[in-house]
Amino acid sequence: MSSALQVLIVDDEPAIRQILTASVARAGHSVEVASSGREALMRLAKGDIEVALCDINMPDLTGIEVVKEARTAGIDTTFIMMTAYSSVDTAIEAMKAGAIDYMIKPLRQAELVQRLEQIAVVRGLRGENEALRKLVVGKREDHCPAVSPSMKALDRLAAKVAPTDSTVLLTGESGTGKGVTARAIHQLSQRANNAFIPVNCGAIPENLLESEFFGHTKGAFTGADRARKGLFLEADKGTIFLDEIGELPLELQVKLLHVLEAREVRPLGSEQSRKVDVRIIAATNRDLKEQVAAGRFREDLYFRLSGFHITVPPLRERREDIPALIRYLLARGAERFGVGGKLAIDPEAEEILVAHDWPGNVRELENVLQRATILAEGGRITVGDLPPNITPAVPLGATAGGAPRPTAGTLREQVRDFEHSLILRAIDECAGDRRQAAQKLGIGLSSLYRKLEESEQAKEPGEG
Repeated sequence: MSSALQVLIVDDEPAIRQILTASVARAGHSVEVASSGREALMRLAKGDIEVALCDINMPDLTGIEVVKEARTAGIDTTFIMMTAYSSVDTAIEAMKAGAIDYMIKPLRQAELVQRLEQIAVVRGLRGENEALRKLVVGKREDHCPAVSPSMKALDRLAAKVAPTDSTVLLTGESGTGKGVTARAIHQLSQRANNAFIPVNCGAIPENLLESEFFGHTKGAFTGADRARKGLFLEADKGTIFLDEIGELPLELQVKLLHVLEAREVRPLGSEQSRKVDVRIIAATNRDLKEQVAAGRFREDLYFRLSGFHITVPPLRERREDIPALIRYLLARGAERFGVGGKLAIDPEAEEILVAHDWPGNVRELENVLQRATILAEGGRITVGDLPPNITPAVPLGATAGGAPRPTAGTLREQVRDFEHSLILRAIDECAGDRRQAAQKLGIGLSSLYRKLEESEQAKEPGEG
């Protein structure tokens, strides 16, 4: 079924209003009623009514006058006129005034439901076109194949949860690719052909969050000169990705919990809730359990969101993925910046990228490669194209006093020696506490021991 509509039934006969209300509600649409043309125009002025079933002959204003006044006021409501056989000519006149169709009384439920379904499809397509102009909606991206066990495990989890309608919580450091994982889940789901709406909860001013999320009627607040659908209704039948969910203020957390439980939203200024069928994927780089303990995040919302929890590992813990990521990002960067042909990277430059700890994760790697793509000559990235903070800041082989000594060996060997000296310095600064040194360097304790062992094994006999 297409998206549910907000329908207004306009008729001066109570029995007809009651019968039509029941028929339209059974079809899954939200319904309101008006007993006169004037009452209808007052309700239509809020701008959120999508379809009006409007009688032609009413005592105060005719249906034609309602249509004309609505169009003059710029109200974007689809009108279907209701008429008796004797006033078909009048119904055609109403269509000339701006109505799209008419139906003969008494209305048959099957025909009415079909007309509403057709209107829902047309309005849905128009809404998606508007959203496409503002957002990247449902854009499919190539997926960089995982090499590391941790990312292969993540891909398996994503593939398992995707076909369900389960809410998903993605956690991990900034820049790890939580948005890419969210989009992959959407693309593997039964909602893949509908909208994927990404929302950065930390980027929207707090006073506009509710309106952006749930929409508003015309005149709901100062500056609301037209009705707005809201991101949840834009994502109806699709997926909404709430990035930085930990930034949501407590007041809006309550309303988001209501959406999850009742599957409905109420636009600002409206007294009518709208049913919405949307999957929620949330992401954060914060520890939500700590936020709950500190009273900054609702515990009930946390439990609702974390029904299926996926942790996206940092890049430094899956270095084996870096070479494949480099090639994937270079291919994408070459296309984006109009670089002809494929970009290559020198082995020495790649070694430095693999050895870097990437505190900014994949996002930082992408930024570094974009810069290198612009600087590269002859379609090849060299060490000189990398930024200074990526290449070693201290001369390789420097003495304890800082004076450089002659170095020997390949770049791989020199990078290994430099890394070894940094580890020894960190252990010394931590008074021999290797666990603390590993934390200071941003690596696991097992990684620190492995690097020390590899360095010792690589030394030649007799080397001091």
